Amino acid sequence: MKLLIIRFSSIGDIVLTSPIIRCLKQQIPNAEIHFITKKSFQEIVTYNPNVAKVYAIEKEVAEVKSALQKEQYDAVIDLHDNIRSRQLCTFLNTKTYRYNKQRLARFLYIQFKIDILKNHVVDRYFSAVKKINVINDGKGLDYFIPEKEDVGIEKLPFTHIAGFCVIVIGAKHYTKQIPMEKLEILCRQISMPIILLGGLEDAYKGVQLSTIDSFKIFNACGNFSINQSASILRKAKFVITPDTGMMHIAAAFNKRTIAIFGGTEKRLGFTPYMSNSNWTMIENTSLNCRPCHKHGLESCPKGHFKCMLDLDMQKVLDIL
Repeated sequence: MKLLIIRFSSIGDIVLTSPIIRCLKQQIPNAEIHFITKKSFQEIVTYNPNVAKVYAIEKEVAEVKSALQKEQYDAVIDLHDNIRSRQLCTFLNTKTYRYNKQRLARFLYIQFKIDILKNHVVDRYFSAVKKINVINDGKGLDYFIPEKEDVGIEKLPFTHIAGFCVIVIGAKHYTKQIPMEKLEILCRQISMPIILLGGLEDAYKGVQLSTIDSFKIFNACGNFSINQSASILRKAKFVITPDTGMMHIAAAFNKRTIAIFGGTEKRLGFTPYMSNSNWTMIENTSLNCRPCHKHGLESCPKGHFKCMLDLDMQKVLDIL
C-alpha cells in the first residue's frame, strides 16, 4: 500500500504522529509511507527511516496538488482534519481515514468544564487507522536526528561538558509561556549548568537570563535548528519545559521531564507521551478558568495569568 499521512503543524503534533508512522510501516506488508506538512516543520519527518517521501507546502495544498495526484495513493491518513486537509483529500479522491478530534468534547470541557474527553492525542490518532487493523505497539514516540545536525559536546561550553539541564523558554502562545520572573528563579537557584532553548523570538529573554551567571547559563535561543535543538535535548540530564513541541521531543528521548502547564490542561490530551514515572507536571489546580483554550492564547482572558504567576518554583527545585 502507498499511504499519505497529513499533519501540517505544529512541532509537537507532528512528533506525536511518529507512533502511527512506525506502526503503519511495521504492520502493513510493503507499506510505502509519504507525509505532507508545512515547510517550516519538514525537518521533523525528513529523516524518519519509515517515511519514503515528504511533501511540504508554504500555505496552500495547491502547491503540491499535481505531484500528489500522480502518486496514486491507496489511502490517506488525515491526522489534521481541518479545511486544508479535507481539501487535499478531495483533490486526491481516494479512501481516507480520519482521526476524531473530539471537537464537541473539547468545547464542553474548555467552556463549561464538562469532562467527557477520552485518552491521549496519540490514542486518538490511532482511531484513524483502527479500520485497517493497525494498533499501537506501545513503544512511545520516535525522533530521528541526522548526524550532520547533531550538536556534539565539543560544540557546547566547557562548563557544560560534564552534564547540564535544559530549560525551554519558548512557546508559541503567551498562556503557555513560563513567565520571566519564574525563569529567573530557576536560573538563579538551579546549581548545575543550564542550556536555554527557544526560537529567535526568545533570544532577548535568553540574553537577559544568561546575565544571571554567564558561566552556568548558555543561551542557545535562536542559534539552532529544530533538529539541532533536539540533539541538545537528547544530551540533557533533565528538561524543564512548558506545554510545547520541545516537551514532546524530550518525551521521544524518554528524558526526565518537568512539564509546567499554564492555560492548557492535561485532559486535552497533550501530556508527555512516555512512562508516568519519568515526568512530572507542575500546574495550578485551584483555578476554575483552566483550560482557557485548547492551544493557548496571546493573553490571559481573565487578565491575571494566575495559572502561571501563582506557581511556586520551589516545587520544581524540590524535584531536581
